[in-house]
Amino acid sequence: MTEEINQPLPYAYTQIQQATEASGFTMASDILTCSLLRTLAASKPGGKFLELGTGTGLSTSWILDGMDDRATLLSVDNDKTFLNIAETYLGTDNRLELIASDGGEWVNNNLDNKFDYIFADTWHGKYLMLDEVLAMLNAGGLYIIDDMLPQPNWPEGHHEKATNLLKVLDSRSDLILTRQAWATGIVVAVKK
Repeated sequence: MTEEINQPLPYAYTQIQQATEASGFTMASDILTCSLLRTLAASKPGGKFLELGTGTGLSTSWILDGMDDRATLLSVDNDKTFLNIAETYLGTDNRLELIASDGGEWVNNNLDNKFDYIFADTWHGKYLMLDEVLAMLNAGGLYIIDDMLPQPNWPEGHHEKATNLLKVLDSRSDLILTRQAWATGIVVAVKK
């Protein structure tokens, strides 16, 4: 799968990928999405980044790879088993703070925080608490989601949730939005 991009892989990506496969985690972001995350991260020097849904840290490694030395990344996940993989391979990066928490609880406890870049890769910030998370985005900040094209691992009824989310995002006057029918279906929005 790495042959789909012609750029170097981030630090520890291969080790995280191997640990991810061994763990049985099946919800990791694909490499094309990750490459875009890195590129977009490079557009926010000194930025404050939020990832909702660390998983095992595959996408985290790409975001970190695009960030400069002044930027910071908070990455939140409720599954300590998978979060431990990210901690093992990325925990020495002083720009990164990994947080073991329920996404909804974390959002509710951090409503006053503001970010320049939010990758919402879990229910909270995407299908749940969308308004609250978008309120955490600075003007000019990036909001990124993936898995908006049908995926084989979607449960019954998920297609309708994705379709409804896209309608809600399209209707918002505070976002400039682009839907991409590429990779797993990516949406990139900038807050006005």
